[in-house]
Amino acid sequence: MKEYDKIIFELSRPGRKGYQLPADRFGSDAFSKLPADLLREKPAELPEVSELEVVRHYTNLSNKNFGVDTGFYPLGSCTMKYNPKINEEVAAMPEFAGLHPLQDPATAQGALELYWNLQNALASLAGLAEFTLNPYAGAHGELTGLMVMRQYHISRGDTKRTKVIVPDTAHGTNPASAMVAGLEVVEVKSKPNGSIDVEDLKPLLDDSVAGIMMTNPNTLGMFETEILEIAKLVHEAGGLLYYDGANLNPLLGKVRPGDMGFDIMHINLHKTFSTPHGGGGPGSGPVGVASHLTHLLPNPRVVKKEDGTFAVETSDDALGSISTFFGNFGVMMKAYAYILSLGRDGIREVGPMATLNANYIKESLRDLYKLPVEGPCKHEFVFDGLADKSTGVTTLNVAKRLLDFGFHAPTIYFPLLFHESMMIEPTETESRETLDEFIDVMRRVAREAAEDPDTVKAAPLTTPISHPDETGAAKNPILTYKALRDA
Repeated sequence: MKEYDKIIFELSRPGRKGYQLPADRFGSDAFSKLPADLLREKPAELPEVSELEVVRHYTNLSNKNFGVDTGFYPLGSCTMKYNPKINEEVAAMPEFAGLHPLQDPATAQGALELYWNLQNALASLAGLAEFTLNPYAGAHGELTGLMVMRQYHISRGDTKRTKVIVPDTAHGTNPASAMVAGLEVVEVKSKPNGSIDVEDLKPLLDDSVAGIMMTNPNTLGMFETEILEIAKLVHEAGGLLYYDGANLNPLLGKVRPGDMGFDIMHINLHKTFSTPHGGGGPGSGPVGVASHLTHLLPNPRVVKKEDGTFAVETSDDALGSISTFFGNFGVMMKAYAYILSLGRDGIREVGPMATLNANYIKESLRDLYKLPVEGPCKHEFVFDGLADKSTGVTTLNVAKRLLDFGFHAPTIYFPLLFHESMMIEPTETESRETLDEFIDVMRRVAREAAEDPDTVKAAPLTTPISHPDETGAAKNPILTYKALRDA
């Protein structure tokens, strides 16, 4: 095993240190001052390595990580767009980063103005009345939006509205968020192209329905052409429309959810507005509402006073607080920098470019990969595996083979409408040259699947771990070095 492939515990040697705590002016080290009841009875099982070994280990580990900065990341439904570095510079400005959330709002006017400007920019882009930036992530935003939906009906005495309609192609967070919010999930069927079946929807709409959760374009990347009819039916039944903002990117600057009839929505800043994915966060899932729901948005809220200054307010009508202070402010700064960088004209180019890139890849590969849904897509599309399935090469095999050529695999086996789903989303930030290279590799893998299927089935061949037992790893994960050593 190469030195840089070892885990840090394998580099450990007893007695080796990478630090030296200074002695105080009396000649004692820091640990001698700690009370005995705060000290461990025996040393923690930590690796003992030098500073150089630590630096090399984590540098090599970071080089093994794949991200948008290292290669093409066509992860459908996740909109892995490039994160401009100016966003990071702005978010690191000490004038903002050094603020304390408990300080007097009079001394944080710049931050409050940024919050105010961003929520208004999002409201303008979404066609809604007001946004809260407090939710920490998209799923947190979903929960907040559904709490608004439920509280709206309760505040009107309509307590029997406890059901939320969710398409059978929905992202998994939709039914999960509804359940956490205490609502019952009712599934509506989709047509072969992933669009909601309006005829299946109609009998579900009664006086127990609180609303419907949708994304548009749908999970197959196709625009819901009957959205105005769906909105009319749901509203006539007394329900609200919730927009899952996961697929907002192709509509950005062209179509607004509020204009389609949606009453509530969340936006994933890490998707549509270029803030980073990964690492478990930090994320941000702002929630916007129509004018008849603004009083229910959670505390605290930033308001602009008549004299032009900004203040922090709370309301008894609100849901209460759903996060600490104002959510992940550093993420908001990155999204605001992105909006300012693009400007009105730049924002209007995002959706069309994302749509153009997706259709370019789709049409370039449809002869070798099975295309289950015809017609122009938006930001993403789905193949149902290889067109030629005679050699037994699966979508999983294709995804793993892509790793050998330096590409991240697309989303696989989702949506569940097709057995061999492969969801590809290039985003608007990729060049024609990158798309062509990806297309060439996908065509090469398809040829290999027909002529040399064993190579594809054995992939990946060049990664540190080539072909693990994924089922075994999922059922019996080894999460500590001690378990690995004793295995």
